Amino acid sequence: MAFGSVEAIENLAVPGAAEGGDAPKTPPPSRFRFNSPLVQVCLIGLVCFCCPGMFNALSGMGGGGQVEHSAANNANTALYTTFAVFGLLGGGFYNVLGPRLTLFAGCSTYILYAGSFLYYNHHSQQAFVIVAGAILGVGAGLLWAGQGAIMTSYPPVTYKGTYISIFWSIFNLGGVIGGLIPFILNYHRTQAASVNDGTYIAFMCFMSAGMVLSLAILPPSRIVRDDGSRATAVTYSSVSAEGIEILKLFANWKMLLIIPAAWRSNFFYSYQFNNVNGILFNLRTKGLNNVFYWGAQMIGSLAIGYLLDFSFRSRRKRGLIGIFVVTVLGTAIWAGGLANQLRYTDGKWPNKLDFKDSGSSYAGPFVLYFSYGLLDAMFQSLCYWVIGALADDSETLSRYSGFYKGVQSAGAAVAWQVDENKTPLVWQLIVNWGLTTVSYPLLALLVMMAVNDDESPARGKGVEGPEPEPEPEPEP
Repeated sequence: MAFGSVEAIENLAVPGAAEGGDAPKTPPPSRFRFNSPLVQVCLIGLVCFCCPGMFNALSGMGGGGQVEHSAANNANTALYTTFAVFGLLGGGFYNVLGPRLTLFAGCSTYILYAGSFLYYNHHSQQAFVIVAGAILGVGAGLLWAGQGAIMTSYPPVTYKGTYISIFWSIFNLGGVIGGLIPFILNYHRTQAASVNDGTYIAFMCFMSAGMVLSLAILPPSRIVRDDGSRATAVTYSSVSAEGIEILKLFANWKMLLIIPAAWRSNFFYSYQFNNVNGILFNLRTKGLNNVFYWGAQMIGSLAIGYLLDFSFRSRRKRGLIGIFVVTVLGTAIWAGGLANQLRYTDGKWPNKLDFKDSGSSYAGPFVLYFSYGLLDAMFQSLCYWVIGALADDSETLSRYSGFYKGVQSAGAAVAWQVDENKTPLVWQLIVNWGLTTVSYPLLALLVMMAVNDDESPARGKGVEGPEPEPEPEPEP
């Protein structure tokens, strides 16, 4: 055993790890061990900070940073079409290849995508961008299936909401930093223009760092929680077995109830990025807006994570209260979005808003865009919390997460073509609002029927036992 290797560090930190035995006799002394759930969730957060976080910043400018949105819309359609397939299959790849290979392969495709826009800046040919988008869809499916399995199965059951919010904050810090890149590099370009080459090169550097970081992710069998228990080890499966298990998801009533929420969860990006941030604001202000959009996501994820973990003793009640809060907030935000949209129903805004020069005219649209980011994080964190409450083993949760991402990406593929085909913006908003509203009662039904109050998500892999008696609420 080489001194200083990852395996050496793990085995020195955890008694019994080298022998592959049962849980350690004494709890590990620190939650900041390399093989602790906290460190591993932070690492996957940093991987997503560098790769999808920078992708989000690029997309958030509208049109991938280009004045003309057509290339980005078509690339995103190709991306989410392949993402829908490989998001669904991603859990199977994770269970066959393990986390490191799955994540490394996924991260590598983000660099190619950012590079394709650098190429487009000079040649204005869509073919390379569209092909790069399709390849990114494959990689994103692998990355997010692995991320979902790690984020929902490594943490202790009682703190899944907290760990989800930690991940979401680190991940969206990538969008904040990514928003600062075009803001700083294009600060003096107030007129309509595509972002400069340096912007795309900076994104590619961050994405390359994320690809390297993915090699630091440990498999479930190496993870030891603070109480000494281990994350569920995965006996890596065969391709045929994974194919059968993935097909079974389409008959799983829990997954059927989550389909509207999954379909909706990325559907709105084309509308918000292209037709709010892309239409209303000038180049440098779009970058600044993205800093706050992704910053709002950090706030939203922390708020909903605290509510879902600590608000009540009953886990089912916490889930239902979380759904209620997101429902009320989401209804108010989309109503504000409709009021704003009615000001430019033809999709044209005469004078681009600037954060320095537009005064009070900038405030309202800015607050709306900030609120969209807040709602996105709260809704998606809620969905991940619900998924994490349906099972506790990495093998099952990788499939559930892959199913969620596959349906999510199918919805996004449709959404980008909805925008490309110049669907009236009012109708785009109404469809987004409607899909959001439909998903709330179905999530509530799923929580009532499938989430247990005993903090034991699933007894075995999809095998449910009798419901436990709920614990009485403490006396005031």
